[in-house]
Amino acid sequence: MTVTVLALTTYDESPFMNQQLAALEARGMSVRTLTVSGHVSAGESRSATDYLRFFPQVRREVRRGDYDLVHAHYGLTAPMALAQREVPVVLTLWGTDLEGPGGPVSKLCAPRCEEVIVMTEDMRQSLGSDCTVLPFGIDLDLFEPQPTAEARERVGWARDEHHVLFPYPPEREVKNHSRAKRIVGTVDDRLGRPVNFQVVHGVDHETVPAYMNAADALLLTSDREGSPTSVKEALACNLPVVATDVGDVRERLSRVEPSTVATSDAELVRGLKEVLARGERSNGRDVAREVSQQRVIDRLLSLYERALGDELDIERTPNSTV
Repeated sequence: MTVTVLALTTYDESPFMNQQLAALEARGMSVRTLTVSGHVSAGESRSATDYLRFFPQVRREVRRGDYDLVHAHYGLTAPMALAQREVPVVLTLWGTDLEGPGGPVSKLCAPRCEEVIVMTEDMRQSLGSDCTVLPFGIDLDLFEPQPTAEARERVGWARDEHHVLFPYPPEREVKNHSRAKRIVGTVDDRLGRPVNFQVVHGVDHETVPAYMNAADALLLTSDREGSPTSVKEALACNLPVVATDVGDVRERLSRVEPSTVATSDAELVRGLKEVLARGERSNGRDVAREVSQQRVIDRLLSLYERALGDELDIERTPNSTV
């Protein structure tokens, strides 16, 4: 059977979600996205009224759209997904929707969904109800190693200096931009070559691999994460990662060399200094294959089948150069 999916989200510009939806469509599925309306920014969230208005929108769309399944992305869309009774619900929790203020909503709704997906084992334990650990996948055809010199020429970075990539908006407090800047500044004082703190955000996703191949290291200083996509993308490009011990970072980096998982500023400084001094790419791509988009979509389709109680007439593994 061919499945038509209604995807609910609070953020329709999410690259990792949109890549997953595109991969489902590439397998022959029909996917439509419905987004909670209302203004949102780094320092401002949607109002309760915005979410209340979403209830009738979802119910109307399901009734007229001939959908087989609702896939609710982010916990705050779960109540709206469950408000309709016509089709089964799959819920994906991203991380902050379980740890933050919306956590009680996520925990209340999760047992009422046919399938629940979380990003990490810690999230599974925190949720306390049946779920599957399945982080978002990475497009290994897009994120792949490239010659560093060519990548630096493309993005306009000096070839004979160090470059540390911070691929997040500075205003996102959870990413802790000030800490990252402080760490890079400290390391800059301890190496013979300049160490540049490269804050890159708001660029087309297709250009991100160039920045990752141009950088010497990715620095993650987040206070909390689920399964940070940037870390997995860096691994796919063999870019060394220096990161705080959040989400599934320790698991992802357990077999990656060189890279560092740190619990203090001193460890971040030491790890970044060592990575830059070595000047080597990592073996991260071998590890990134575990979360390739192909493998993740295969597992997601199996969850869809369980939710529907029926087998899908969809190709399990598309042709790939990876």
